Amino acid sequence: MPVRRLAGFGLLLVSVSLQASIEAWPEYLRTDPAGEAVAADRSAAEPGARSVALRAARNGYVSFQVVARPGRRGPYSLSFEWSGKAALEATVFREWFHRGARQAGDYPDALVPVKLPYHSEFPEPDNKIADQKVQPFWVDVWVPKPAAPGVYRGVVTLRSGGGKEELPVAITVLAATVPDEDVIRMDHNSYGSSWLASGYPGLVKRTAGDFFDSVAFYRLIHAYHRIFYEHRGIFHQLGYGHAGKVGPEFAPEVEGTGRARHVASWTRFDRHYGPLLDGSAFAGTRRGPSPIPFMYLPINPEWPASFVNWGEPGYEAEFVNVVSEMERHFREKGWTHTSYEMFFNHKKRYKGFPWDGDEVRFKKDDTFFREYRRLLDKAMPAGSPVRILYRADVSWDTERQAREMAGVINMWVCGAEPLAWLPETARLLKSRNEVVWIYGGTPTVYKPSEEISMMALRPWMLGVGGFVHWLATSPGRDPWFQFSGGATGLVYPGERFGIEEPIPGIRLKLQRNVLQDLALAQELSARWSLETVQAGIVERYNHSRPADWWMNRPPMADRPVLELNNADFGPETMKIARRMAADVAAGSWRPAHDYILQLASEVAQ
Repeated sequence: MPVRRLAGFGLLLVSVSLQASIEAWPEYLRTDPAGEAVAADRSAAEPGARSVALRAARNGYVSFQVVARPGRRGPYSLSFEWSGKAALEATVFREWFHRGARQAGDYPDALVPVKLPYHSEFPEPDNKIADQKVQPFWVDVWVPKPAAPGVYRGVVTLRSGGGKEELPVAITVLAATVPDEDVIRMDHNSYGSSWLASGYPGLVKRTAGDFFDSVAFYRLIHAYHRIFYEHRGIFHQLGYGHAGKVGPEFAPEVEGTGRARHVASWTRFDRHYGPLLDGSAFAGTRRGPSPIPFMYLPINPEWPASFVNWGEPGYEAEFVNVVSEMERHFREKGWTHTSYEMFFNHKKRYKGFPWDGDEVRFKKDDTFFREYRRLLDKAMPAGSPVRILYRADVSWDTERQAREMAGVINMWVCGAEPLAWLPETARLLKSRNEVVWIYGGTPTVYKPSEEISMMALRPWMLGVGGFVHWLATSPGRDPWFQFSGGATGLVYPGERFGIEEPIPGIRLKLQRNVLQDLALAQELSARWSLETVQAGIVERYNHSRPADWWMNRPPMADRPVLELNNADFGPETMKIARRMAADVAAGSWRPAHDYILQLASEVAQ
């Protein structure tokens, strides 16, 4: 039996090509079609194990990969069975190899859910990789909250023309329980809903031209909310364009002008948002039904009042009338568990409006923000249980705006780098009990697998409440055979596989597992202190200290904001993020995960 070496990380036995074999790979180590660790993960390469032995807290997931080598072309099957009556639930996904970037090779990411036992042909016909040697599968094991602590055993079985091979699985369930609430709000942003049609052309065709007002359309929107919810995240859909045009499913229908402006119909809006705001859209999920925690409102300079009348009494009357009706509608429906966001996403250079609503640079634009605060306050009755937040996404002038816009803005989504040299600003916003998140991009599949962990860990270390993936639903026009890396997509349209809803990617799974670890770590900090727990985590994660996650104030921070440009936010201000990312490799989170579980075990003793 020949052997191969993975980048100097030990010897891995490989069966002769005609003999079937099956290996267990950790969640963070991805394989290519030949059965080698992908280039981005080779620093963590380790032997494929002949068994699975993992620990898990209750009310959470534990994940691993199964790398199947059928050995011969032709039919093969994969099954997973628990020994006896197990309280755990396993979900298995076939990993898709994305083609496109020749220099990077074929990387797996999209996860296609399969029914067990899984029967197929090897090589997988739809992935079209002629020289495919292995087929990896992702296994999610859900540990319900009532599961009794102890060891649960099962076996994964591969059958093919090359023989039958078995992989023993042992999951040790701890007494610890992952909290239901997350310490970090992981937000997945998107724009409008026209992209749904391009991702599901077959579904559009089947709705006979009525897609955007069909049952299937609203079911699909709710499916996107569910997939992120099940992965401990939020789904945000901004329902209007840069010039203020609102999609009909995002706002109630209004009619009349001036003082006669009013809501004419709530039908589409309630069809869209009702199941999300009362939580029924999440019935049947493992996390259970719960209202969405945050939601964009359709309010913008052009809705509910036309900006052509800005500064006139008619604009104020139209705005106040309709927003007041929204508040009353939400209150009467009992939709009071969601934070509603009034957010302006335009910039002057888009030529829709003469002021910046997003990432403001010009101090004079504060005038518009203050006036909209006055209008919002006039529309909201005193003591309303409906919570409307005034959100601003800031970067250029974060320090000044945080100081001068007190009482105006109460939800801040900040560029991570400016906030990293403004610890006093972060503390100021939190002292006012305001929502503070940071935002950024998504690591591509060609980065080390666990670079995605930074999206959850960084806001926790900065003491803020969330992270926004500015776009998370757009994996590309053809992510299957012309893939560009998935920098704007953590989920994929499932239609190719006969699934009329999104399917997850590996990066989304890894992010979820970090989020549940951090929720548990936050709870454990009540015993050891937050500083102690954080220090223990980051030392094991990338050999850093909590202070390393902040940076010294750069000289550019004291220059007039109008003298700055995008180039100034380059190497000088990206030092922390780049250094931290350079110290993160596949497998970086595993020592931190083990540390958290060890603390949890000590609490239970």
